[in-house]
Amino acid sequence: MKRLVVVGNGMAACRLLEELTRLAPDLYQITVVGDEPFAGYNRVMLSPLLGGGTDEKTITTHPHQWYRDRNIRLITGSPVVAIHRRRRQVETAAGHLLDYDRLLLATGAAPRQLPVEGVSLDGVVSFRDLYDVRRLLSLSAARVVVVGGGFLGLEAADALVKQGHDVTLVHSRGHLLNQQLDESAGHRLQQDLEARGLKFVMQARTQSIEGTYPEEKGSGKSSSEKHRHGRVAAVHLADGQRLPADYVVQAVGIVPRAELAASAGLTVNQGIRVDDTLQTFDPAIYAIGECVEHRERTFGLVAPLYEQASVCASHLAELGHRRYLYADSATRLKISGIDLVSCGDFLGDKEKDASPGETQQLNLPGSYRRLQIRDNRVVGMVLYGDVSDAPFFEKLWKEKTDISALRETLLLGEAFCKRPGDRDQNSEEIAA
Repeated sequence: MKRLVVVGNGMAACRLLEELTRLAPDLYQITVVGDEPFAGYNRVMLSPLLGGGTDEKTITTHPHQWYRDRNIRLITGSPVVAIHRRRRQVETAAGHLLDYDRLLLATGAAPRQLPVEGVSLDGVVSFRDLYDVRRLLSLSAARVVVVGGGFLGLEAADALVKQGHDVTLVHSRGHLLNQQLDESAGHRLQQDLEARGLKFVMQARTQSIEGTYPEEKGSGKSSSEKHRHGRVAAVHLADGQRLPADYVVQAVGIVPRAELAASAGLTVNQGIRVDDTLQTFDPAIYAIGECVEHRERTFGLVAPLYEQASVCASHLAELGHRRYLYADSATRLKISGIDLVSCGDFLGDKEKDASPGETQQLNLPGSYRRLQIRDNRVVGMVLYGDVSDAPFFEKLWKEKTDISALRETLLLGEAFCKRPGDRDQNSEEIAA
């Protein structure tokens, strides 16, 4: 029986294990090594966990018994510290030496650190894993500054408001979720979240984090040593504002965890370089998830990670007929119960030599819609609130459908775009 070692126990790794044990249940003796001392859990559900909407048991997707039922050896709380490629062996911090015939790296990503003075102060935390959520849940009522107006920052800020904290979110751009929403939708999201108690400082850059330091007479410690034992007192912004804070949550993106691969001599750029089979240049080593770079692209959403896991599992199962090619798809998010969907060139500015085209917008009390049209085709969209027509618009976008005949009613959605013949056919089907 061949030996497979999986480094990482996140959502991508767990999905691959599901696929592989289904396709080839008896091909490998599998060992999984995870940094965290937990079984597999749904990282997407960390925000509801922080907001009090669920519990740790509910978000556990792969309890320890799941691994035992499949004869998978699970080593938790002991990260891999070295890959010995010539010996085909990995070494863990606890001293395990694990031989492999195939090695899968699913090391994920680490939270990006703010490049400012004071980031090492006690009270500066990230929002990335179960440890972070446990720490944030342990806080008594406090003043919290969240830096970052992307998805994770907003989810953390909203959840902390629900926990009773005084929360201010700092974002460097003019509107929230600037990668996924246009200005109108971003402003609307801000207004809705402000109504729920969240405060914002927009177009502001964090310059430094101020700390307080205990007096330690006669300690003999250097100033740098004392600095490490200071606590957060405030956040200073580039425009001179000072925001008093007991805690700072940094949510300014993620960085692929590729150090282990780099130290083993694998090719690393932004992430671990892989080909269309998710193989590194070492044919015995594969990589999937947030740690990889495929065709100059890195990944953070769940859908492409699951697709990578499925393709890689087919190759590890020696059914190597599949290739991973990234397919652009709509981004679906939910912030504090507010549904958002966006896709494509929703601002009409991505194609250098093309005209922006036509913008159609609909702004209603319960929803907002923006469609970007070029050459009689939908090239992008933003939906806010009511997203029931998202599949219809996404299909038009993906298939590059000519919408000339639908132009007058397109923005109203699928029900208003059906041709008379379509309605007659539906009526006949219902009558039958």
